[in-house]
Amino acid sequence: MFKIVKREEMANGTVILNEIEAPLIAKKAKPGQFVILKANEKGERVPLTMADTDPEKGTITIIYMVVGKSTALFKSLDEGDEYLDIIGPLGKPTHLEKLGTVVCVGGGTGVAVLHPITRALKEVGNNVISIVGSRNKDLLILEKQMEAASHKLHICTDDGSYGHHGFVTDVLTTVLENQKIDLVVAIGPVPMMKFVSKLTKDFNVPTMVSLNPIMVDGTGMCGGCRVSVGGETKFACVDGPEFDGHKVDFDELMLRLQAYTEEEKRCYDEFCKIEQMKKA
Repeated sequence: MFKIVKREEMANGTVILNEIEAPLIAKKAKPGQFVILKANEKGERVPLTMADTDPEKGTITIIYMVVGKSTALFKSLDEGDEYLDIIGPLGKPTHLEKLGTVVCVGGGTGVAVLHPITRALKEVGNNVISIVGSRNKDLLILEKQMEAASHKLHICTDDGSYGHHGFVTDVLTTVLENQKIDLVVAIGPVPMMKFVSKLTKDFNVPTMVSLNPIMVDGTGMCGGCRVSVGGETKFACVDGPEFDGHKVDFDELMLRLQAYTEEEKRCYDEFCKIEQMKKA
């Protein structure tokens, strides 16, 4: 059993933070890795990338959006309650090295995944520029944490209620046009990662994305998390979750995800609409 030692509601209660006692996982986990959680005997196995770890306290932190039955069950757990199972750390950790100037781009709850990676890239000596976005100011998460993990932070909101009025790709375009960038890391809704990768490919800037396909066992046995990368089939749970954004078949990934989430489809349609307006 894994006790919740801290619970926080974010983004008007639609996003929940849990800090959970898991000393063995906290000791081994590295940025970019994930865990699979199960609330109770009848609960679904849910993969979530860790937003933070504290080896000294023996805790891991997860942040999730309440979008269905399983995450609603997670939300019903209070401080002092326990998850039945947590398995991890799973997946390959982020490759960290000093490259020069790195841009970290996050959208929605993807910012929670991006945060430890951003912090680690700064710690190894990179100049880190971060661009984070949300639909509106109320849905923005981890602003102070991302500011501390970055040398420069840009905020974007779709409705203009805070920061730049528009998408993260708007700000990223300006950054790419005005200075040399050695790496872009993009984590968030699949449409956002697709358009960031498309943009950075035009500038010939290496780009890493973290994928979130449907996943069951998390060990490469079920094949549910398969994605096409560079024309080859990869399993996000054991080969990823991070991949070269210029090689990912995002359209195939979108088709698989659309069977399970209307939110991804909404994001995709929004991005396509904006791109068409820019070309007009």
